[in-house]
Formats: sequence, C-alpha cells, structure tokens
Amino acid sequence: MELLPGRIPDFLTDQDVGLLRAEDRVFEAMLDRWRAQMLARGLTTAFIRSSCRTVERFKDHANEYPWRWSAHHVDDFLSDQRGDARPLSLSTLRSYAGAIRAFCAYLTDSRYGWAALCERVFADVPTQVVFEWNSPRHTTDEAVPPRRRAFTKTELQAFFDAADDVVDTEFAKGSKRWLPAMRDSVAFKVAYAYGLRRRELAMLEDVDFGPNPHVPAFGAFGSLQVRWAKGTKGSGPRRRTVLTVPEFEWVVDLLRFWLSPEGRGRFATADRSQSLWPSERSASAAVRNFDRSFQSVRKLAGLPEELSLHALRHSYVTHLIEAGYDPLFVQQQVGHSYSSTTALYTSVSSDFKHRTIQRMIAARIGSPENEGRN
Repeated sequence: MELLPGRIPDFLTDQDVGLLRAEDRVFEAMLDRWRAQMLARGLTTAFIRSSCRTVERFKDHANEYPWRWSAHHVDDFLSDQRGDARPLSLSTLRSYAGAIRAFCAYLTDSRYGWAALCERVFADVPTQVVFEWNSPRHTTDEAVPPRRRAFTKTELQAFFDAADDVVDTEFAKGSKRWLPAMRDSVAFKVAYAYGLRRRELAMLEDVDFGPNPHVPAFGAFGSLQVRWAKGTKGSGPRRRTVLTVPEFEWVVDLLRFWLSPEGRGRFATADRSQSLWPSERSASAAVRNFDRSFQSVRKLAGLPEELSLHALRHSYVTHLIEAGYDPLFVQQQVGHSYSSTTALYTSVSSDFKHRTIQRMIAARIGSPENEGRN
C-alpha cells in the first residue's frame, strides 16, 4: 500500500497493542499526522500551527472527540465566537470553519485509514461537519469593506501635495525628520504607481526593478518584480511582474532620484541592506511606519478616514480602467486571481461614466442602421 504523508501510524493499526487513554492518543496522532500531510502540501508552518490550534479549540469547545463531532457542534462554536464581548470578524470565522472542514476532510479520506481505526476502536467514525449552510460564506461582495474606496484625482493630488509639504516644512525647520518624510512621500507615490499592497511596498528592494525591452525609454525602471505578493491561505508569498505604464511614467524620474546619493543614499543605514526604504536606525522601514505616516499626511490634507493606504491600490486599478486598459491586464498587474476581485477595486468616477455613456450614444446614433431614421 502506498505510504502517504499523514497516514495513520503503524502502532495504531497493530491490533495486538493496547492503547492507554486511547481517545487522547488517537486524537494526538490525528493532529500529528495532519501536520505531516499539510507540510507535504507545502503549506507554511504558521498556517499549520494556526489550523491545529483552531481544531484543538473546537475539540475543547465541543467536549467531544472527532469521531463524535456533528454539525451542531460547529453551530455552537461559531455562534459563541461571534456572540462574544469582542465578536470575531467574518473573515476570522471563515478561517476557523475552513480549518475544521479541512481536518474533517483529512479524517474521512479512506487513504489515511482513520475511519477504519475509529470504527474498530470506538464503534464510530469521523464525518464532515462543516457545510455551506452552517459556516460563513465567502462572497466577493464581502471582499472589500463597503466604506473602502479609491481616491478621486483631486483627493490624490491633495494627499501628495500634503506629503511634499511635510518634507519642505521639516527641512525649513532644520529638523532631521525631513528625511524619513521624503522617504514616505516617495513610497506613497510608488505604491500608487504600481498598485502595491502595504506589505509589498515595505518589502521592496532596489534590485526589484528591471527594464522592459518593449519600452526602452523607461530604462532600468520598466518593470517591477513583486516578490512578497499576497498568496493563498497557507501557501506563502507569490511573485508577479508589474509593468510601468505610460500613465505613470513620472515614477521613472522619481525612482532615478530616489536611488541616487541625493535620495536613498542620504540614510546612514542605506549600505546595510538592499531595502528600498531604509530607516534612520535599521535597514528598512516597517509597515507600521508607513501606516502612521499615511494617517498623519491624510489628516493634514483634510481627507476622510475611509481613505487608507490600501486605497492607493484601489486608485491604481480605477485609473487604469478609466484610461482604457483591458481589465485582464489590470487584473494581472495587481495580482488578483479573479476578475471579480478587480471589479470590486474599481471606483470609476461620475465623469468617466458620463463620458462612456456619451460615447455609446454617439456610436449608436452614428451607426448605419440608424441612418435615415431621423
């Protein structure tokens, strides 16, 4: 028989061996072999630890072992989490349900042997207890909070102006804070010009930029390799290539400046690593530094709190769509697996909608089938 990662250990299949505290021993072995199965699938250790903790919490809450679990245990567990003094978000509940579902799917797979063992030892078998009707559904409508939106172009200009004003003000005062303020101002513009997530921005290095042979005018900044893109649950980071597009060609000169001695080179820590964003005391600035700086600039610009650092990514998607780029190209640029997710990021302006309608009306009026009707 094929030896699969996660298969029931041999000592449990030997009917001549008696088990002390059999229920606890079997449950511990189930978790241990499930870890091995997930490792073989290439899932990250952090995801594996989190999944196992969730299953252990569920087992303690149900006060039953997996071969006696039923759907009502899931109902009770998730409802208690949601009804707590500090209720968990739907995304967290979905992750809990997903971990329990995956564990049950593993136990009920005949290739691993757990059902046969439980039937022999406990006269009962594990079953799947998580279904669509008793777990939070993952709908695309919930992927983006309803208040989250893109910047308007007026808001975007106000934000970048405020970021530059901070640099000028701190420099005029002779404050050392002008240098990190300049770094953050450049970083926000780069985040917008390439549609980056917060972590993707913070993890950039100077070696991540490269030429695009089809657009030699952009030189060494024709493309960006995003090496720390968001991956699927437990899979770790993914990679993608983002091309510099003509609508954001201004970022090329900005990057040339930033990677010169007058930009990034002004930081004393710049030679310690290849991080694109060195800080005053360490090799790179953290995500929380950008978050704090963004909130400060947003307040100075008088913009609403619903505009987050992630809204720059929404703005990138929106402005490419308004510029007429193919939605599939935009989807690939931002690294979305599904076009529906890209659609949720799109907040086209009223002017764009009106122009689109007018073009459609003009095209219809001018079509041959409508000639002579007036």
